[in-house]
Amino acid sequence: MHEKKLIDLYPYRLTQNTPEFLLLKRSKGHVYHGQWRMVGGKVKADETYWQAALRELKEETSFIPVKFWTIPGVNHFYEHKTDTIHSIPAFAAELSSDQIPILDDEHTDFGWFELDEALNKIIWPEQKRLLALINQLLTSDQILEDWIVSID
Repeated sequence: MHEKKLIDLYPYRLTQNTPEFLLLKRSKGHVYHGQWRMVGGKVKADETYWQAALRELKEETSFIPVKFWTIPGVNHFYEHKTDTIHSIPAFAAELSSDQIPILDDEHTDFGWFELDEALNKIIWPEQKRLLALINQLLTSDQILEDWIVSID
């Protein structure tokens, strides 16, 4: 069986140096319908994980980030239906503060949320952990140069 490769991407903007996370509400008829989530998706055969994350961001929101970086952590979970343990690379994308997303058909709504409200909206514990990690790295200015992906 061929294991699917997945990515998680956490878009954010800085408002008066406070991170606000962009969450998208999943449409009916799509996996995770009704849930508030970050950007996610599958890696295509000809893509790296980071390329897939950028593509998914553009497809789901029409955004191109001003800063794009790898998060020093991964989303781990077990999927019982396929008996698969997933280790999903996670990325963060800083967006311009004045941008408004153009949603694809997988989503019905969006919102910008500071950490506490974002943590209340997200259901998955690993995604909550990664959101808190991103917030801590942003507010303490601890993003290492090695994590930044050049997308020019």
